[in-house]
Amino acid sequence: MPQTSFKDHFSGHAADYSRYRPGSYPAALFKALAALAPDRECVWDCATGNGQAALGLAELFARVEATDASDKQIAAALPHPKIRYTVAPAEQSGLSDKSVALITVAQALHWFDLPKFYAEVRRVAKPEAVLACCCYMRCSVNPGVDAATERLYNGILGDAYWPPERKHVERGYRDLDFPFTEITLPAFNMEVQWTLEAYVGYLRSWSATQAYIKKNGKDPLELVGDELLQAWGDPAATCPVLWPMTIRAGWVD
Repeated sequence: MPQTSFKDHFSGHAADYSRYRPGSYPAALFKALAALAPDRECVWDCATGNGQAALGLAELFARVEATDASDKQIAAALPHPKIRYTVAPAEQSGLSDKSVALITVAQALHWFDLPKFYAEVRRVAKPEAVLACCCYMRCSVNPGVDAATERLYNGILGDAYWPPERKHVERGYRDLDFPFTEITLPAFNMEVQWTLEAYVGYLRSWSATQAYIKKNGKDPLELVGDELLQAWGDPAATCPVLWPMTIRAGWVD
């Protein structure tokens, strides 16, 4: 399999990354994309990570080709009879020409070499295929938890620990080149019910948190732990955690 260099911020904690991702993507999103695709034979989920999006797509497509440049992420992905997981960079998928009706990228477009990736999309796409790239923004729980999370995100971690590509996610990918005829989709949100332990696990799975721990030998969650506990209340209680999503989709021409 061809190899390429890529910025891998997640393999070192792939198991925790898989465990503490924010649940499933909305089923309504995949239904909307499947309705646009020319058929439901094969979808390519690029940079699949732990297979979070691939699992949802498997409910609607006969076959899911799920690729990721990280072998550790692929090893942590959840198996499914309709999903074939392969270690491959986004720019060199190894898929056949004109073989997929839909290409999805969830929370990963900002890491790619975009000209090379878009060339690969055009190579593997069937006529009238759709490319859909989504990202989710910072989550919301309640004003107190959100304030503590913001202090962690920008005040403690900030530009010193977040990779610069993260800014593209914060802008909803609107600043990235997208040379396709765009499709307008409705708004979607991701939502889970989490305990405080699960929420802290999610914050700890951030690449910036892991970079902070590696550099300083201590957990930055300790600096906001009391604030989070006070704002959460009973740590065993579940609270709704909501992530607004942005989707850029287009016809591959």
